Amino acid sequence: MTKAKTSWLSLSFKAAQLGLESQTVIGLRLMRSGFGGPAAVAEAERMVTEKAWTALEAQAEFAKHALMGRPDKAAAHTLSLYRRRVCANRRRLTKSL
Repeated sequence: MTKAKTSWLSLSFKAAQLGLESQTVIGLRLMRSGFGGPAAVAEAERMVTEKAWTALEAQAEFAKHALMGRPDKAAAHTLSLYRRRVCANRRRLTKSL
Protein backbone atom coordinates (compact mmCIF):
# COMPACT_ATOMS: atom_id res chain seq x y z
CA MET A 1 0.00 0.00 0.00
CA THR A 2 1.37 3.45 -0.88
CA LYS A 3 1.02 6.59 1.15
CA ALA A 4 -1.60 9.04 -0.04
CA LYS A 5 -0.29 12.22 -1.61
CA THR A 6 -0.50 15.38 0.44
CA SER A 7 -3.75 17.10 -0.49
CA TRP A 8 -3.74 20.68 -1.69
CA LEU A 9 -6.45 21.45 0.85
CA SER A 10 -4.15 20.26 3.63
CA LEU A 11 -1.28 22.34 2.23
CA SER A 12 -3.55 25.39 2.07
CA PHE A 13 -4.56 24.92 5.70
CA LYS A 14 -0.93 24.54 6.78
CA ALA A 15 0.04 27.67 4.82
CA ALA A 16 -2.75 29.64 6.51
CA GLN A 17 -1.63 28.34 9.90
CA LEU A 18 1.94 29.41 9.12
CA GLY A 19 0.67 32.88 8.24
CA LEU A 20 -1.12 33.24 11.58
CA GLU A 21 1.85 31.94 13.55
CA SER A 22 4.17 34.27 11.65
CA GLN A 23 2.03 37.27 12.61
CA THR A 24 2.46 36.34 16.26
CA VAL A 25 6.24 36.19 15.88
CA ILE A 26 6.27 39.50 14.02
CA GLY A 27 4.34 41.12 16.86
CA LEU A 28 6.69 39.68 19.47
CA ARG A 29 9.72 40.87 17.53
CA LEU A 30 8.24 44.35 17.14
CA MET A 31 7.65 44.47 20.88
CA ARG A 32 11.26 43.47 21.53
CA SER A 33 12.48 46.08 19.03
CA GLY A 34 10.33 48.72 20.67
CA PHE A 35 12.17 48.28 23.95
CA GLY A 36 15.47 48.97 22.16
CA GLY A 37 18.89 48.26 23.55
CA PRO A 38 21.25 45.36 22.94
CA ALA A 39 18.42 42.78 22.96
CA ALA A 40 16.70 44.58 20.07
CA VAL A 41 19.92 44.73 18.05
CA ALA A 42 20.64 41.06 18.69
CA GLU A 43 17.09 40.11 17.68
CA ALA A 44 17.34 42.10 14.43
CA GLU A 45 20.65 40.43 13.56
CA ARG A 46 19.27 37.01 14.44
CA MET A 47 16.16 37.60 12.36
CA VAL A 48 18.08 38.50 9.20
CA THR A 49 20.58 35.65 9.56
CA GLU A 50 17.86 33.14 10.36
CA LYS A 51 15.77 34.14 7.34
CA ALA A 52 18.72 33.72 4.97
CA TRP A 53 19.68 30.28 6.32
CA THR A 54 16.08 29.06 6.36
CA ALA A 55 15.55 30.22 2.78
CA LEU A 56 18.68 28.34 1.65
CA GLU A 57 17.60 25.21 3.50
CA ALA A 58 14.08 25.45 2.06
CA GLN A 59 15.44 25.80 -1.47
CA ALA A 60 17.65 22.75 -1.03
CA GLU A 61 14.77 20.74 0.43
CA PHE A 62 12.42 21.82 -2.35
CA ALA A 63 14.98 21.02 -5.06
CA LYS A 64 15.68 17.60 -3.55
CA HIS A 65 12.02 16.58 -3.64
CA ALA A 66 11.37 18.20 -7.01
CA LEU A 67 14.31 16.32 -8.57
CA MET A 68 13.00 13.09 -7.07
CA GLY A 69 9.75 13.72 -8.94
CA ARG A 70 7.75 14.44 -5.78
CA PRO A 71 6.67 18.10 -6.01
CA ASP A 72 3.80 17.36 -3.61
CA LYS A 73 6.35 16.40 -0.96
CA ALA A 74 8.48 19.44 -1.79
CA ALA A 75 5.71 21.86 -0.86
CA ALA A 76 4.76 19.96 2.30
CA HIS A 77 8.35 19.72 3.54
CA THR A 78 9.05 23.37 2.79
CA LEU A 79 5.99 24.46 4.77
CA SER A 80 6.98 22.13 7.59
CA LEU A 81 10.47 23.63 7.74
CA TYR A 82 9.15 27.17 8.00
CA ARG A 83 6.55 26.18 10.62
CA ARG A 84 9.22 24.56 12.79
CA ARG A 85 11.34 27.71 12.66
CA VAL A 86 8.41 30.03 13.36
CA CYS A 87 7.22 27.89 16.30
CA ALA A 88 10.73 27.81 17.74
CA ASN A 89 10.92 31.60 17.52
CA ARG A 90 7.52 31.99 19.17
CA ARG A 91 8.58 29.74 22.06
CA ARG A 92 11.86 31.58 22.47
CA LEU A 93 10.29 35.04 22.33
CA THR A 94 7.42 34.27 24.71
CA LYS A 95 9.78 32.64 27.22
CA SER A 96 11.62 35.93 27.69
CA LEU A 97 8.47 37.96 28.43
